This record gives sequence, structure tokens and C-alpha cells, in this order.
Amino acid sequence: MSSEDQTENTEKSLLGQRFRGFLPVVVDVESGGFNPATDALLEITAVTLRMDEQGLIHPDKLLDFHIEPFEGANVEQASLDFCGIDLECREYPAQPEDIAMAELFRPIRKAIKDNGCNRAVVVGHNAHFDLAFINAVVKRCNVKRNPFHPFSCFDTATLAGLAFGHTVLARACELAGIDFDNTHAHSAAYDAEKTAELFCLIVNRWQDLGGWPLAGGLQPDSESD
Repeated sequence: MSSEDQTENTEKSLLGQRFRGFLPVVVDVESGGFNPATDALLEITAVTLRMDEQGLIHPDKLLDFHIEPFEGANVEQASLDFCGIDLECREYPAQPEDIAMAELFRPIRKAIKDNGCNRAVVVGHNAHFDLAFINAVVKRCNVKRNPFHPFSCFDTATLAGLAFGHTVLARACELAGIDFDNTHAHSAAYDAEKTAELFCLIVNRWQDLGGWPLAGGLQPDSESD
């Protein structure tokens, strides 16, 4: 590794400093069921975040993929009805899950490098559900260089319960003053966008209340797990 690369890896942006070297990336998935080992991943959307000079975070880039069910995957009709997905008539062509995941990971790895972070962490509404499907695809397809931490995540259901007293995404957004159209809910892209707005609002509100930067100018440590 060159000295220039070492400098890039050690110089953290404000966003890199904010979460102890983790890069938060908002993720939402739609699936053919609840079991990530047997049920198809059908949609995955990620929203990267950026931080302005005042230390406030904002949604940045949206990465959206429609996924072909893997061979032998289970797809429950109830799940398709809930998500509003018609596998025979999609607005956008679907990709094999290994290709989609590789394309998803590439810009996230770049964002990690650009912000001087160690790795990404999934932000999701009931985030362990989304992370479990990512991990299942990574294992099933032997996808290399997974940028996400394998078990740590930030859960906006928990954060919304703390901040607004409600854990359902639509209701939490309403209480937060974020427009939410239930006719568009349960698509990965829409839910990821709204989850990103909710996460940013809660984190920024915490800063407004004096929660970050840390008192006395101290910064979080940068050790990775």
C-alpha cells in the first residue's frame, strides 16, 4: 500500500468520524418470504448518506435493484401481494442476485473509501431482517468484498420508538413530519427513501440537542470491530 493510500484510509471525513468509522447505508429489501435461506430476495434498495459542513446528514445516492429469484427459491404469493410485485410483469428488468449484489457493493465500497471509513453498516427499519437477506445472498453466491458489517446495524424502528414513541414506519414518519404515501409503501425504493429521511432527521435532531460532537471536542474512537 502506498503512503498516499494510507493517508486516504486514515483521514476520516466528518461522516467517518460521526459513527466511529462506520458508514451508515440505508437498506430495504422485499422478499418472497421471511426465511433468507430459502425465500427469494426480490428487490433491494440502498441509500447512501452525505454530511454537510455543519455535521448534518442527508440522503445522497439511491441504488435500486430488482432481483431474479435464485434457482429453487421459495416465493409466497402472500408476500407478492403484500409488496405489490408481479414477477411476470415488472416495470424494470430483474438481475441475477450475484450480479445485482456486486453492483450494489461497488459504490458503497467507494463511499467507504471516500469517507475514510472502515466498513458500512446497514441502517434499516427492523434492520436485522434486511441484513439477514444480504448475508444469505453473500453466502449463497460467494460474493466477494462484502462492505457491510456482518451483524452490527442501526435500527430505525428502535430509534423511532425512542424519538417518537412509535415503531411502525408510516406512523413514525407522520409523527416526524415526513410525508408518507401508503399507496407507495412496501416497495424497496420507497421504504428505503423514507427510512433514510427518518434516520437523518433523528440523527440531526440529536445533534441539535447537543449530542454530537462530543463535549470537549473529543471524537469517537476509530477502532473497528
